Amino acid sequence: MRIRSAAVIALLALLLSLTACSKPASETKTPSTTPEKQEPVTITYMTFSAAPDHLGDLDKIVKAFQNENPLIKVDVQPVAWGDYWTKLPTVVAGDSAPDVFELNYENFVDYAKKGLLADMGPLANGDKSFDPKVYYPKAHSAFAYNGKQYGLVETFSTVLLFYNKDLFDAKGVAYPTASWTWADETAAAKKLTDPAKGVWGTFQPIHFWEYYKMAVQGGGSVLDKSGKPVINTPENIATLQMMVDRIHKDKVAPSAEQVGTLGDGDLFKQQKVAMIHTGIWMFSDFKAVPFKWDVVVEPAKTKDSKANHFFANAVVISKSSKKAQAAWAWSKYLTASKVAADVRIASGWEIPALSDPKAVEGYLKQTPPSNRQAVFDALNAPVVPPVIDNFQMMTDEVGKELELAKLGKKSPKEALDAAQKKLQ
Repeated sequence: MRIRSAAVIALLALLLSLTACSKPASETKTPSTTPEKQEPVTITYMTFSAAPDHLGDLDKIVKAFQNENPLIKVDVQPVAWGDYWTKLPTVVAGDSAPDVFELNYENFVDYAKKGLLADMGPLANGDKSFDPKVYYPKAHSAFAYNGKQYGLVETFSTVLLFYNKDLFDAKGVAYPTASWTWADETAAAKKLTDPAKGVWGTFQPIHFWEYYKMAVQGGGSVLDKSGKPVINTPENIATLQMMVDRIHKDKVAPSAEQVGTLGDGDLFKQQKVAMIHTGIWMFSDFKAVPFKWDVVVEPAKTKDSKANHFFANAVVISKSSKKAQAAWAWSKYLTASKVAADVRIASGWEIPALSDPKAVEGYLKQTPPSNRQAVFDALNAPVVPPVIDNFQMMTDEVGKELELAKLGKKSPKEALDAAQKKLQ
């Protein structure tokens, strides 16, 4: 599974400096919703998701937008992912922020918290053509902070349960369903595991980025509602125990030694695991494998405790922008128009988080996998990263303890008790 902690850690370290060099929210003004003069206006748009592979696709969207809005010119400022999180804080701190820019959820919270983003509520309320229901409701609400909408969800990705149909068929095991629980997965994994052939029933990484979601699936959470760490609750300990037991007790998942240097994707492609928990970004990587496979929404502890990763990008407007109406028009078009959705889907440039099935029917028709509807079903129970000011410490310290539990050097309770003390 792709891990973004390094990029997130670097960004958050840079963002901490913004408090000292940016204006407090109370000293900035909310952009006016009064229609701007009907004269040509140029807005700046900074993007990381288009750079460098989808600049041509973005250009198609820009041209279509400008054809419909001839008085608005979009000045695209593409910055590669590795440089984006250095340049963006710098220009924001220097009072030269772009009018519109992209943020992923992990970093959206910090920008909103520091009062650097425009409240989109007044802009939306003044736009009779705008309907927030165009987006998946929970995806849209993820980019609200303290009751105000600061971003429009642009694209998303999630994690599903991938399974090898050929291995299931060979053992006569029924395929996974959306109603599966952890117990169902473990039971099937026992039937699918074949030590003689070096095949394990399932594989799920044990690290922070996977565990915080699993904690919710198990009825717990890493943080309580006030943002305080509660990682060593009985529910969380039981969840980690289940994950570790699959390796050391049930022996239906490979140990660290058995995985060796193979990546998660390699395990699946080489048919060493019958099931794997990984992201939908692996669709293209698995497309050419010589066996049949499909996906389903991940199991949870119970049928009613479903919880799925929600990794997303949003479009936001700078609080300092003096071109709020034009910036709003572009933000809405980029995230909700049919043109933008069609271009993204045709080019494989991420998935628009739109609620209308017709808007994404092109994506749903692509195979494999056949059950692409599971990608959108996962949005019914999204879990966002538990972002806090000391995010780097949390990911590092929790990650170290989870690793010790995975290796059998600490019990799940010992590991999570130690993590709780460190976080406190």
